[in-house]
Amino acid sequence: MTDDVSTAALGPAPWGSRLLGSADETSGRRRLRVQTLLTVPLVTANLIGIAVAIALVGFVLPGPSVFGWDLVLLTFVAGPLYMAVAVLIGVVWGTVWGLRTLRWSIDPDRVPTEAEQAAAARVPRRLMVLVGVLWLGGAAVLTPLYGVVDPGFVPKFVLGIGFTVVVVCANSYLIAEFALRPVTSRVLEAAPTRRLGALGVFGRSVLVWTVGTGAPVALAMVLAVLYLSGMEFSGARLAVCVLSLGGATLVFGLVLMTQTLAATVAPVRTVRRALRRVEGGDLDVHVTVFDGTELGELQSGFNRMVDGLRERERIRDLFGRHVGAEVASAALAGNRELGGEEREAAALFIDIMGSTTLAATRPANEIVAILNDFFAVVVGEVERHGGLINKFEGDAALAVFGTPAPLDDFAGSALAAARAIHDRLADGAREFDAGIGVSSGRVVAGNVGARSRYEFTVIGDAVNEAARLCELAKQEPGRVLASATTLAAADEAERVRWKLGDAVVLRGRVEPTGLARPVG
Repeated sequence: MTDDVSTAALGPAPWGSRLLGSADETSGRRRLRVQTLLTVPLVTANLIGIAVAIALVGFVLPGPSVFGWDLVLLTFVAGPLYMAVAVLIGVVWGTVWGLRTLRWSIDPDRVPTEAEQAAAARVPRRLMVLVGVLWLGGAAVLTPLYGVVDPGFVPKFVLGIGFTVVVVCANSYLIAEFALRPVTSRVLEAAPTRRLGALGVFGRSVLVWTVGTGAPVALAMVLAVLYLSGMEFSGARLAVCVLSLGGATLVFGLVLMTQTLAATVAPVRTVRRALRRVEGGDLDVHVTVFDGTELGELQSGFNRMVDGLRERERIRDLFGRHVGAEVASAALAGNRELGGEEREAAALFIDIMGSTTLAATRPANEIVAILNDFFAVVVGEVERHGGLINKFEGDAALAVFGTPAPLDDFAGSALAAARAIHDRLADGAREFDAGIGVSSGRVVAGNVGARSRYEFTVIGDAVNEAARLCELAKQEPGRVLASATTLAAADEAERVRWKLGDAVVLRGRVEPTGLARPVG
């Protein structure tokens, strides 16, 4: 991404959430932010999971009670001890492993290797597996211990802990995906075509359904089967189980659905904000790709599209600078045929006087500077009066008015441009002067050349006459001459600024041409 392409302007949340900070945040602060967003929500989710498991096993699910005097050591010592050790192991091991795996991300200029990219992509899954192993380890330790006392504890612990581990693991995966978006964006920036192996939009949806709907309903169905198979518990206990599972479905389903929708909507919102800027004509925009699913491909596809638009606009701009904006627009609109059409137009020819002497006495770089200064004046005034520079010919230029874009008063515009150019050249402290000739009439304007290489040009008697008037103007004190027919075709507002003179036969012509000169 180039420096002139803006990402921060897309908003204060380049990764889809203000919680993840801004793009200009220091790497140290961002590392602390990511670590906090990983550790605090994951620990909170597991603590809530512990509370849910205790509620299910201790108060909701049918079976023997875990609060008997013969179970004091298991319930109030072994259970809490394992929970504390598991949380501690999870926090310490997860933090140390995460820091070691993502150490490269501390350096903002560091490009991760393929191995580091792969390891970073596996972090959400690894953290989910770690959480699952610790929970299943608790089930593997506590279920046999309680089962020795009473076999009725086995289904109770399996169902209670099994339901909780599914919910907590799913929540942990979504939390890790969210917190690691800045890291994911670095990986995708280093390898735009890399597939991170994320669940995808479909996988996330299935996960939410499984946890928010499938697991609670499945657990309720198991309880119903146990009740029908003769397991001893009352209808009131079954009702409590159904109500509790229904409440868990509502709460956990809402939490997980909110997380999934937020993960799905965030990349879409970044693309939508960027699209608004593109619609407004701003192509200096770049979307931060932070999603490893199909939505990340949407983000990167948008960036490729804008890159193409920028390149097309750059070519259009360069094309317009070479041939003129009107010619470029006509060519891009599909006018690619050879040939032309007859139009009424005016031609303005201007040529520097004494350019041969200048070229012989000045270094080449000074000559280029003089020509650039000269043509800046010519181009500026021609375009200001609605004309088009058709050709640069060494130290001369040909401008046309009335083609390819129609112009109501093409003759008056050409005359006004000639006066303005002369006044600006005479007003500056320049070491050169120029002759200007203006003529008008019927011309042929169109594409001339071969099908593989052609250019827009204007051919006609008016062009030739303007060139001859330019030669003659170099001998005139005012340096500007126009044909009488051009003056007659101009509006009254411009005609009063000129006066008619004698008629002369220009070089290479048969009929005399009436001359007109600016007044004053």
